[in-house]
Amino acid sequence: MIPGAQAASGVQEIDAELVYTCEFPTGRQSVKVGVSAKIPESARAGQAIQPEDVALDVTLPEGALAGPADSAAATVSAETRLSVDVSQGGQQARAEWLGTTAVPSPVPGTGELTLSTSGNVPYVKPGTSGGLTLDAAALDVVLDLKKADGTPAEPPSVSLNCALDGDQKTVLAAVDVGDEGEEGTPEPTPSDALPGEEEDTAGAGDIPEIGAETKESAATDAPPCAGDPSDDFALVAYVTGYANVEKLNGATKFPAACTKIKQGPSRLVPGEDGSLHVYQDSTADLEYKGKPQLPPTSGTFLTFGFMPTTAKLEMTQIPSGTAADGTRIPNIHSDLHIFNGISENRTDINLEFMLRLYDVEVNGVPLDVGDACRTSRPFTLRLLGLGWYGREDPGYMLVTGGPLTGSVTIPPFSGCGVGEDLDDIFTASLSGVTNYVKQIQGAPCIPVNGSNCTAENEPTDIPKATR
Repeated sequence: MIPGAQAASGVQEIDAELVYTCEFPTGRQSVKVGVSAKIPESARAGQAIQPEDVALDVTLPEGALAGPADSAAATVSAETRLSVDVSQGGQQARAEWLGTTAVPSPVPGTGELTLSTSGNVPYVKPGTSGGLTLDAAALDVVLDLKKADGTPAEPPSVSLNCALDGDQKTVLAAVDVGDEGEEGTPEPTPSDALPGEEEDTAGAGDIPEIGAETKESAATDAPPCAGDPSDDFALVAYVTGYANVEKLNGATKFPAACTKIKQGPSRLVPGEDGSLHVYQDSTADLEYKGKPQLPPTSGTFLTFGFMPTTAKLEMTQIPSGTAADGTRIPNIHSDLHIFNGISENRTDINLEFMLRLYDVEVNGVPLDVGDACRTSRPFTLRLLGLGWYGREDPGYMLVTGGPLTGSVTIPPFSGCGVGEDLDDIFTASLSGVTNYVKQIQGAPCIPVNGSNCTAENEPTDIPKATR
C-alpha cells in the first residue's frame, strides 16, 4: 500500500491490500481485504477529519461457506467492523469503521467469494499539531447465510474474528496536522466541522478525538427529501424495502427513497350496515436528484442457476396524469372503515415504472448492454397497506407509515446490446413472472407544522428494509 495518491487537490486516496487470518467454523483461513477511502492530506489541530467513500472488499477463500448439501448457503450478506488505530505524538485512539453489503451475493460453487461493504465512519479530530496516522487493526465480520428458498441456512450466521498477518504495512493514511492559524493551513469554514461541532480548540487534549457514528452504515443513507411548508396537504416520507426476482431465486434491496405525497380531501360515506367509510385519494411522486425515480441500486443473481450476474437497476416512475379539471389523477386510495367502535384502514397504491439495466457484469466480465436496455413498456407496482386503530401493531397508514406488500410483473426487455441483440437473455431471466415486493414507509414529515421533520423539513424517520 502506498498512501498519499492524490484524488483531488488536498485529498488522498486510501487503497490498501491486507491479509487477515480469520477463525472459521472449519478452522483458521486467510482472508484478503481491500480498503478504500478518501481523506484530507492536511488539517489543523481541533479540525474534524472525515474519511469519505469508505469501502471494504472481503475475499473469502473457496469452500469457506460449505455445509451439508441440504442446508448449504445460496446467498450471503456481510457486516464488517474494521478497527483503525489513530496515532499522533505517542498518543493513540481507536475508531471503528462499520459497513454492510448493499444486497446479498450468491455463493459460487467454486472459487473465491468477494463481499463489498460500505458505510459512514466517525470523524477524527487531532488535539495538537504533528503527523497523524491511521493504521488498520483487527477485523470482525458477520455473515448472514440464506438457502435458495430464502430460509436460514445451517448455520444461519457466521461470526469471524480476524487478526492481521504479520510483516505487512498497516498504515492506511498519514495526515499533516498544523497548529491552529498556522500559515499555509486553511482558515476554518462552516464545512470543516460536522453539524453541531464547533471549531473551538480550547482545552483540546493530545489524544485524537474519535467522533460518534452518525449512521449505522451506508444502508441507512437517505437522499435529500425536503417538503413544502406552505402546502397544508403536503407530506414527505422515506421508503425502502426488497423486491423478489422469482426466476433468479433472489431479491434486490432498494435504498431509502424520497416520496412526496399530496393528500386529497376526505369523503365521508355512511354504510348500509351503520358503519362509516372515510375515503381519501392522494398522489405520490418519487424524487431523486430532481428526477421521478428510485435511487439506483445493484442486484447480483445466479442467472440460469449458475452464472453470477451483477447489474445496476434504475427504476423511473411515470407520474400519474392530469384529469379534465386540471387535478392530478390519484395513485393512492385510502379507505378508513369505522364500525362497532373498530377502525380498519386499507390503502392501495399503484405506481407506474420503467426499469433500465446498465453496468452489467457476467461472472465478473463487463457486458455492454448499451444505454437503452429497459423494459419494453411501463409496468405497475401494486402495494397494499392494512392498518388498525387501537391495536398494539397498528400496521400501515399513510400518515404514520408502516409495511406495504404487493407484487410486480416485469415486461419483456428491449434495446439491450451493442452490436448484438441481448433482449431475449434479460427477458428470459427476469420477465413474465409475478414477483413479491415488501416496502417499509417511514413516518412522514408534515412540513406545515413540523411534525416528524428536521429543521430542513426532511423526515426524521429513515426506515430499515425488512424481509
